Amino acid sequence: MSATQPLTALVNGRVMADHGLRDGLAVLVRGERIEAVVPADDALVAGAKPHDLRGRLLLPGFVDVQVNGGGGLLFNAAPTVETLRGIAEAHRKFGTTGLLPTLITDTAEVMHAALDAVDAAIEQGVPGILGIHLEGPFLAPARKGIHNADLFRVPDTADLAALLARRRGVVMMTLAPERVPLDTIHQLTAAGVIVVAGHTAADYATTRAALDAGVSGFTHLYNAMTPLGSREPGVVGAALDDPHSWCGLIVDGHHVNSVSLRVAIAAKARGKSVLVTDAMPPVGSDDPSYVLNGETITARDGICQNDHGVLAGSALDMATGVRNLVEMVGIPLPEASRMASAYPAAWLGLERQLGRIVAGQRADFAVLDDGFVVHETWIGGKPRVER
Repeated sequence: MSATQPLTALVNGRVMADHGLRDGLAVLVRGERIEAVVPADDALVAGAKPHDLRGRLLLPGFVDVQVNGGGGLLFNAAPTVETLRGIAEAHRKFGTTGLLPTLITDTAEVMHAALDAVDAAIEQGVPGILGIHLEGPFLAPARKGIHNADLFRVPDTADLAALLARRRGVVMMTLAPERVPLDTIHQLTAAGVIVVAGHTAADYATTRAALDAGVSGFTHLYNAMTPLGSREPGVVGAALDDPHSWCGLIVDGHHVNSVSLRVAIAAKARGKSVLVTDAMPPVGSDDPSYVLNGETITARDGICQNDHGVLAGSALDMATGVRNLVEMVGIPLPEASRMASAYPAAWLGLERQLGRIVAGQRADFAVLDDGFVVHETWIGGKPRVER
């Protein structure tokens, strides 16, 4: 960063530092990076232009690894740069500064278009786009959820070529380990693809073998996977038993009971439980309905379901997810903040750039009041007033 760029000091806030909330600090921002975190009085000495946070919370910007849509837009419906821009804008209102737009099971043509759109969006500098999450199509019919099982398949040569090609940003792939050869999982992870297990009917042994082959985590733990049983630990048992893998958790009060959430967070090593939204178009939109796989889905009381009661993603945003972790699950705010920022950044291999308020990181922040309402979102040192 150039010293000729102006220096801004974020002051009069409660800063979420590595060891919890701190008063009396100033966060110095130059260009797109955090230059330093100093006592507030030192910011005056540095000659920085003050930016008054009005006593609000200053948290690292939220990183969401599973975003299907927002702002009335669904990635599957139109896999274009314009769609990605609109989705990212919608989630920015709720403190999300980095996300993986998520394509659920679709045709090969749509999958390839989605990969190309994300490449183009990153090249064009669309704020917040970190890569892509492909949730399918290599999934198990027995645990299909809202996915169209008619489009499920095993990876062929063309699929592998698309996935193994050099890409801008992160590529995450959710698959059912019983549907994909271990050699293919290893090939994907060796090429840098983040492979995670989800929508799977695998048993414990199959899941354990997939972890050994390179699977790094689990998509929306508990949902659409074999449960923990007394004699067969299943996918959930493998996830909770493994100390190295990450687990995505949808904390909306509908996908997973709060007791089950506490059990999972307690069982996992610290840093391995990650807040995700699995968000759909109603987030950031006045329209509660959208079309998926040819059927209308409607969000009612925060629940996205089809006419048969099948969950179809969520109407959750990250700020509400953090609030739910604190108020519904009982997680202390500093840890809830890390689950929404530092931990997902580490899962994506971006921990040196994102997720903490320390010198050298990108200046991505969520400014919230005590009711977890987002008032400002900063991406790369550029603020936007949300409310």
